[in-house]
Parts: sequence; C-alpha cells; structure tokens
Amino acid sequence: MRKEFLDKMKQRLVDEKERLELELSKFTHRNQKTNEAEFATDFQEIGDKEDENASEVATYSDNLSLEEELERGLRDVESALALVEKGVYGICKYCEQLIDERRLEARPTSTSCIQCKKTLTQEV
Repeated sequence: MRKEFLDKMKQRLVDEKERLELELSKFTHRNQKTNEAEFATDFQEIGDKEDENASEVATYSDNLSLEEELERGLRDVESALALVEKGVYGICKYCEQLIDERRLEARPTSTSCIQCKKTLTQEV
C-alpha cells in the first residue's frame, strides 16, 4: 500500500476518533468502574414534575442508543488504528489480500475486501 495513502487514512482515522470522543463527551463520562474505553450515559435531572421526569427518561433512553452507536464506531476506529501501527492496515482478514483503496476511502475501518464481504453476507 502506498505510504501517502496510508498516511492519509491514518489521519482520517485519528480525526474520526477525536470527533467520536467529542460527541460522546457531550452526554457521557468515562466509566471508571469497568474499562477505561467504556462510557456511561449521564442522566440529566430536568425537574420534579411528571412531564419533566418523562422528558428525562426519554432523553436518557435516546442517549443510551446514541452512546452505543458512537462507542461501536470508536472501537472500529481504534481497531483500524491498531492495524496501522502493526503494519497490516488494508489487508483483508479473511483472504489476506489488499483491500481496494476505493473501499478504504469509502469506509476507512473496513477489515475485509469486497469479495469476502459479499461472501460473508451471501451476496454472491
């Protein structure tokens, strides 16, 4: 894989990691009781009235779903960055062939080539 391309993808991954962590910091905090990489959604106290309590619960529920999605993305980015550091970024984990640069441009966290992904999802 070309060094310029690899450097560009690494920067995109670093930028995405920072963006995801910033988004998570808006409504979560790092969970110190478990793993440093895990987050816990904050429960915001709006008030004591029934409609305010309902709003608190709805907001908390929405934030839990968003937290899960953002954490999943963060794990994918961190895994891709680890592959860059190991020198194996862009190599399909199934067939060990190079993943097409266009696929990595579209989805920098890809760990499989298009052919293997199609086989896995039975699109062939």
